[in-house]
Order: sequence, then C-alpha cells, then structure tokens
Amino acid sequence: MLEPRWRFVGADEALVQRLRQMLGIHPALCRILAQRGVHTFEDAKRFFRPSLAHLHSPFEMQDMRCAVERLAQAIEQGERILLYGDYDVDGTSGVALLYTFLSRFHPHLDYYLPDREREGYGVSLAGIDYAQQTGASLLITIDCGIQAHAPIALARERSIDVIVCDHHLPDGPLPAAHAVLNPRRPDCSYPNKHLSGCGVAFKLAQGLALAKGTPAEELEDLLDFVALSTCCDLVPLVGENRVLTHFGIGRIERQPRTGVWALLQKSGCTPPLKVRDLVFGLGPLLNAAGRMGDARDAVRLLLATERRSAQSQATSLVAKNRKRQQIERAATAVALRQLMHQKGFKERKSIVLFDPSIPRGILGIVASRLVERFHRPAVVLTQDGEGASGSGRSVPGFDLHAALKQCQALLTSFGGHTFAAGLQLPLEHLPAFAEQFEAVVRQTLPAEAEQPEIALCSELELADITPAFWRTLRQFAPFGPGNMTPIFWARNVRDTGQSRILHAGHVQLSVQQNGGPVFTGIGFDLAERFQQLRHQPFDLAFSLQEDTFQGTTTLRLRARAFRPSQNDTPLSTGRL
Repeated sequence: MLEPRWRFVGADEALVQRLRQMLGIHPALCRILAQRGVHTFEDAKRFFRPSLAHLHSPFEMQDMRCAVERLAQAIEQGERILLYGDYDVDGTSGVALLYTFLSRFHPHLDYYLPDREREGYGVSLAGIDYAQQTGASLLITIDCGIQAHAPIALARERSIDVIVCDHHLPDGPLPAAHAVLNPRRPDCSYPNKHLSGCGVAFKLAQGLALAKGTPAEELEDLLDFVALSTCCDLVPLVGENRVLTHFGIGRIERQPRTGVWALLQKSGCTPPLKVRDLVFGLGPLLNAAGRMGDARDAVRLLLATERRSAQSQATSLVAKNRKRQQIERAATAVALRQLMHQKGFKERKSIVLFDPSIPRGILGIVASRLVERFHRPAVVLTQDGEGASGSGRSVPGFDLHAALKQCQALLTSFGGHTFAAGLQLPLEHLPAFAEQFEAVVRQTLPAEAEQPEIALCSELELADITPAFWRTLRQFAPFGPGNMTPIFWARNVRDTGQSRILHAGHVQLSVQQNGGPVFTGIGFDLAERFQQLRHQPFDLAFSLQEDTFQGTTTLRLRARAFRPSQNDTPLSTGRL
C-alpha cells in the first residue's frame, strides 16, 4: 500500500475569524465551515438546521410538468403503469419509493428489474416486451434510461409512453421519451445536479403531490428510500442531498418500515445511524439480490409489511451476500495473480483486466478492490456473449467517464459517472482498448492523483477535544462525499506505552500530547507504520468517533495516518 500524502485544506482565515465572532465556536470548526462554503450566519443556520423547506421545487427540472401531467392522466384514466428500475440500491429503492407512493391511490401498478446476467444494465428489449404483454401504457424508468434510445423507440412504436428518471451523464441526444427527468441534461436548470436516481423519482412524486394537493407528510415517509439511494450511490452529500439524507436517516431511526427494520436487525446497525451504516450495512444486502439472483427480491423486502416474512427475506439476502463475498474474494485473488504476471504492469498507470470467469455481478467490486490496492483507475471485464462487458472505478482527481468517452470508437456502449462507469465492447477490441485507455490515463491523470492523500481540515490540539467540541462537530453530519468526516492533525503525539498491536494489522491506541489528557483510539491497517514510530514523537492524522460498549459511550480517536513529527505544515490547498 502506498504511503498517503498529507494535504492541508486551506481556508480564508479572515472568514474563519468572522465565523468565530458570529458563532462563538472553536476556530477549527469555523475553518471547516469556511471550507464547506459557509460564509454568513444564515449559511451556518441552514447548515446546522436542515429543513425540508430548503428543498428545490421539482418544477425547476426540465420536463417535470410534462411528466406530472402524463402521470396524472394515467392515474385518472386507470392506465397500467410499469416501474422499471436498475438492479442496484439506487434503482430498487427508487422503484419501491414510487410504488409505495402511487399505490396509495392507483392500483394498476407493476415493476420490472432486468436480470443482470441475461439483460445487462439499462432498459432492455425484454423489459419493453414485458410492458406490452402486461398491458402497460406508461413506463417509468428509475436510475436508467438516459441512453436507452432503441428500447424507448420500440416502446413508442408499441404505444407505450416512457418517463425517464435518471441521473447518469447523457451522451449525445436524449432518448425520444415522453419526458426525460435528469438534472444533468444540458438544458436543465435544476440547481442540484447530483441527485441519485431515486432522488429524481422522489422529485417526480413531489411534483405529482404538489399538483394533486397531497399533504407533505405523505412525502416525508418516503425519505428513507432517498437516504438509502443517496448514501449507497455515493453522490455528494451537500445542499438538497444533505437535507434529504438527514431526514431520511432520521426516519429510519425513529420509524423504520418493516423491510428496513429487518435489514437493520440482520446487519447489526443500531441508532444513531451513520452514512457508513447504510453504505456498508444495508446496501450490500440489498445489492446482493441483483448480484446473486433476482433484484426484485430487494424491492419485495422494501415493500414488505409483515415482520416474519421480512425477516425471512432479509435472511435470504444475508446468505446471498455471504456467497457474493466468497466469490468476490476468490475473483480478486485471481485478478491480483493475473496482474502480477502482466507484462509491464508496474510501469502502467491504469488497470484493464479481462477474465471470463468473473461474474458480471461483482465486476465493479473487484475493480474497487484493485483501485484500493494500487491506486490506479481500473476496468475489469468479463465475457458477455460475443463481446465483453465491464465496470470501471476511478481515483480522486480522474474523470473515468471522460476517459471512456475518448475511447468510445472502440466501445459498443458506455455510461456512468466520474468515479464509476460501465462499458461494453467487442472482444477483438480489448487489446486496443487497454492501450488507448492507458494512453488517456497517462495524458490526463494529474500527478497528485497518482498517490493517495489525506485531506486535513485543521490542526487540533488533543486537549481541545471536549464534549462541547464534539456536540458541535456531530451537527456537521451526515458525512459522505462532498461533506466528508473532518480529519484533523496533532503534532508531537506520544504513545503512553499502553498501545497494543491487534490482529489483522490494526493498532489499539493510547496517546498523549504535551502531557495532556490521554486519548484512546483505533488505527485500522496501521500497525506496521505505528511500530516504526511509537518510540518517538509523531504527528497523528485522525477523526473523532463515538463508541458504545455495554451502554457506555466514549469519544475515541480514529487514526488515519502517522508520520515523524515535523514543524512544517502539510502542502496547502483551498480544495476539499
């Protein structure tokens, strides 16, 4: 593993001082606020006191009025509506959201999720056939559809109107749907460009509710779905997304719906919930349905109303997830062995790996593991009929979608985001793609992106970590992309002699700074580095977390990195 570079995130120190005067809180907290775009007392109030009144009007989204009018017409005329979702958490939670909302006043509903192995990503021709066979005259896509030109054209030929709810980057002309809801389409002025796919579906529900005069409370109990999708799809937790996630997590904590309650029971996640509980606790179980079988199982669980049945369904997803983990570990081990024998691998700046034995359902996970190991953009592919399909993952500072666009002459199709994408190509194009992708990475990967880094928000004396400091810091949550957990650094920290090396390369910390209070904590995968420095003063990069054991809650350090004590400040930049 590469040693991370320490980077200090700069801030306007005059603004930091103004915020300190206005708010009366620790300067380190004011520095974090300044880094996150807070300039005024009103900005701070909106940040610390999220409100559903801060949500944007859905009618700021291009095509929303057209979509709401068509949906309202379908309801009024008793048409059959088919909800078509992608097979990951974003798609399944979006289907569950719209089904939950619409079923309250419209009985003619159905949903369809494609089979990952047989149909692949996006709107399939088989899905259009299903819509026609079941008599659907309106199809609503969720977390897919922005590039489904041929299937949507076929639906139109068969007198099936399509409303697209998607958030992936459009590539060229929009599909000929009745309405295309996507804040990232070039002609859309909607302020939040980073809604999840389920978030776009929520805006459609919100638009219909406003048009029908539906009470706001009927929308608020849908926010758990939005929180699940927003967290698990790793979209930025800023602005509207932060508001939606704040209230969605609160809903899960206070009154979880039956299926989510069952997931909480099986995952062991307990309130107060953090974003990571949804991402690493609930998300993998829901994703296991589509990765290892039928994605409709995830929707069925999210729609469950009876506890015993929900527990049984959740147990089934736990078993599927364990099987997925076993397959993933084996596939990753095979991938690592292949890369170690790949000619010139050490000199390359990218990873392109083809292995027909890797199931399509775990391609993205294997790509993520390779990025974690080597800190390079990675594309992992498997055989798909006469061609190859794959998933890519990126590193901070590198736009994977833009890179694939430069390789599109070799691809059958591609789509996705800056950090994650999917692609298909003919088998005979694989060698050329590997070389073209490597060339693009070499040309466009910034030098600073070649090494992992730790973004440090502020220096902090350990003695300043008080209950009052922690109470304020907690209000910065929910933490996630765009609003990451603040990482501090402390100079000249010493081991008290009570730190212990744990199994699997972790370290249990007991540290002290300048004779001050003793703090305990944990450093995952940091035992070797700690051993090198424990007998001398060191600088500690850390975050703060609460741990509850046997009813007692303790504030502890989460070590992120160590380095020999230095008098200099890490490289400074204003970018978070």
